[in-house]
Amino acid sequence: MLRFLVRRTLGAVVILLIISACTFFLFYAIPRDPALLHCGKTCDPESLEIIRRNLGLDEPLPEQYRAYMAGILTGRDFAVGPCPAPCFGYSFANGEPVWGTILDRLPTTVSLALGGAAVFLVLGLGAGMLAAWRRGGFLDKFLSSVSLVCSSLQIYFVGPLVIALLVYRLDLLRQPEYVPITSSPVDWFAGLLIPWVVLSLIFTAQYTRMSRSTLIEQLGEDHVRAARARGLSGRTVFFRYAWRGSLIPVVTIFGIDLGSLFGGAMVTEFTFTLPGLGRLAVDSVLDTDLPMLMGVMLFAAAMIIAFNILVDAVYAFIDPRVRLS
Repeated sequence: MLRFLVRRTLGAVVILLIISACTFFLFYAIPRDPALLHCGKTCDPESLEIIRRNLGLDEPLPEQYRAYMAGILTGRDFAVGPCPAPCFGYSFANGEPVWGTILDRLPTTVSLALGGAAVFLVLGLGAGMLAAWRRGGFLDKFLSSVSLVCSSLQIYFVGPLVIALLVYRLDLLRQPEYVPITSSPVDWFAGLLIPWVVLSLIFTAQYTRMSRSTLIEQLGEDHVRAARARGLSGRTVFFRYAWRGSLIPVVTIFGIDLGSLFGGAMVTEFTFTLPGLGRLAVDSVLDTDLPMLMGVMLFAAAMIIAFNILVDAVYAFIDPRVRLS
C-alpha cells in the first residue's frame, strides 16, 4: 500500500507540473496585457512599466514560471510585500492574495459538493438497487425510463425552471444563496437546497443506471451463484455478495465527480450565482487574471487527483479480490 501511495503521489506531482506549465504558457497566447488591466484607460508608459515590474511581468517567461512554482513551496517577495507559502501570487484584477481568495470561496464549493453528492449518491444507489432487485418488472422499467430522461437534462436549463416553479410560482423555497453554516445552519440548508435538488436530478440518473447494470452483472458471477447454492437467503446474497462487488465502478465515478465538484462546479455556480471556485475560475479568464486562474486550476486538479488516489486505495476494502501492488 505504501509503495502504491508513493508512486501515485509522484505521478500526481508530475501531472500538476504539466498542468501548471500548460496553463501558464497558454495564458500568454491571449492578446491582452495584464498590466493594462491594473493601469486603466488613462495609463502612461511610466506607470505601465512600474506595474509590470511590481507584478513580475518584466522577467522572461521561463523565469516567471520558475519564480511562480518556487513561491508555492517557499514563498515569494513582491514589490507590494512578502507572500508566504503557499504563495500563488496576487490577483491581477484586484490585488488580493490568490490563496486567501481561494480559501474564502472554498466553503461555498465544499457545501455544494458535499450536500449534492450526498443526495445524488443515496438516491442513485437506492434507485439502482430497486431496479436490479425487480429487474424486468414495472419498477425497473419506470426507474430506467426516468433515469434516461434525467440524464439528458442540463443544469443551466433545469436550474432556472426549478427556481421559477418552486421560488416564484409556488413560493415553497427561497432563492439560492450561500450562507455560512456557522452563521445559520437553517439558512445554509435552505439556501443550497435548490442547487442540491438540481444536481441530484442530473447525477442520480447516471448512478441509477450504473448501479443497476453492475448489480445485474454481479448477480450472474460465479461467487454469487455459489452463495445461492449454499442455501443463503436472496437478501443475503444480494447485499453481502452482489451489491458489495458492484460498488467498485460506482466508487470510481463518484471519486471523479466529487473531485470535480470540489474543484468548482462552474455551470452550477454560475446558474445559481454562488460565489464558489468554479465561478472564480471563469471570472479569472474574463479578467485575464493569470495568478487567480493558475491557483484555481492547480487546486481543482489537485482535488481530482487526490480523490482518484483515495478511490484506488478504497478498492481493497470494498472487494477483497482487489490488491494494490
